[in-house]
Amino acid sequence: MQLSHGGETSPTGAPVARWSVEQVLALAPDASSRKAGTRLGAAGPWSGTGCDATGAVWGLCKGSGSTPYRTVVDTTGPAYACSCPSRKFPCKHALGLLLLRASDDAAFRPAEPADWVATWLAGRRARAAQKSGSSAAGGDGARGPVDTDAARKRAERRAERVTGGAQELEQRLGDLLRGGLAATDRSGYGLWEETAARMVDAQAPGLAARVRELGAITGSGAGWPVRLLEECALLHLLDTAWLGRDRLPDPLAATVRTRVGLPMSAEGPPVRDHWLVLAQYDTPDGKIVTRRIWLYGRGSGRTALLLSFGAAGRSPDRALPVGATIDAELTPYPGGGQLRAEPGEQFGTTASAGPPPGIAAAAAPAVYGNALREDPWLEAWPVTLRDVIPVPSKDGWQLADAHAGAQAGADADADSTADEPADGPADARTGAALPIAPAALSRPGLWKLVALSGGGPVTVFGELGHRGFDPFAAWDPGEREEGGGTTGGSLVQLV
Repeated sequence: MQLSHGGETSPTGAPVARWSVEQVLALAPDASSRKAGTRLGAAGPWSGTGCDATGAVWGLCKGSGSTPYRTVVDTTGPAYACSCPSRKFPCKHALGLLLLRASDDAAFRPAEPADWVATWLAGRRARAAQKSGSSAAGGDGARGPVDTDAARKRAERRAERVTGGAQELEQRLGDLLRGGLAATDRSGYGLWEETAARMVDAQAPGLAARVRELGAITGSGAGWPVRLLEECALLHLLDTAWLGRDRLPDPLAATVRTRVGLPMSAEGPPVRDHWLVLAQYDTPDGKIVTRRIWLYGRGSGRTALLLSFGAAGRSPDRALPVGATIDAELTPYPGGGQLRAEPGEQFGTTASAGPPPGIAAAAAPAVYGNALREDPWLEAWPVTLRDVIPVPSKDGWQLADAHAGAQAGADADADSTADEPADGPADARTGAALPIAPAALSRPGLWKLVALSGGGPVTVFGELGHRGFDPFAAWDPGEREEGGGTTGGSLVQLV
């Protein structure tokens, strides 16, 4: 997916990129909104459409009533407003407006915004300026002075409750091991839920979530006692780290506080960069939906994760067009990896300039291993793989380094004449293939990746964890470089 460019200018004077159809569809909060927005992506229901040099797009959409819905989008945010009653964000009318903009540029003539558009834009930008000024002044002017002593005492009381919960959990883990893990399937899920409830009472939601995960492992298939022992060991390590947090380095202590569930704030100087939006996807987490947005900084070389949450059936508010490059400031959260960040002031959206620099599949496990030293409870780490080929294996699919993939294909052809099936690229001699994570095997994105590759090398972004590599985005092969590499072309989202 390549970002088209319409030649507009943003409020800062930088060019504003016009989104592609695939980028717009990636903003949809769910499949039904995507389908409904697609129906509204034609000129028929729209009137009064227009755009301006600041990146604003607007229009009137005919609905079931006599009054059309007023829809406006600030593409530099992005931010949306619509007079419809939908609780989804963005609504189908905003999606339809952007789809029309992506497919029919002639439907939008540069013009001065209508009064209702100008009012919304002025209010939005005034609030953004006020927020920026408040942040520059320390952010406390609107809330009044902070009672630091009271805040410190509240934090100390909560830490004491978490410590009590961690000590109780250590006792329960000890009892569990003495009684034998293989016998836990006879206790049912009530044992785990009651323990998790005790951790909630101790104000340690991170510990509670891990206890519930233990309950899901019990009786989950062949080898479950081994998996349960592994997770119990990690939980014991987290308990021990919390009880001895005063002796830990500051970054690791911050990671431990985050893992047990204490709230943390973004801190430190903001990092301004041109951030490429690599992927955006939602995952259900109990009663809320968590949206993850991965970014890559062109100048800093940093990978950043933005998190937002939606509750009560509402999708998270934050959404960014995948494949766009955003000139913005991000403030990192404390912790070992410092991946999570909080978005700050945004200065514009520009066209993408290709994938980040990647590494070979053979080098990726070492990167994940180094990250585990900073955060032993890390499930996965973001990695961009360069020149890899998706190839089938006995248990699913793998991503093999191009040179290893070519040899694997030759081996498979040779083995096809024998009675036994080919082993594929899982060659212990090369170690140059990564298994694709089980969660990705059932997604249609895997077949997108296979089709995009066509047997040739591609660049892929995703997360590498102990279960394998989960691909989130890929770039088409592009043009061949000297030495056999590829330049990488347009971005395709795989989740």
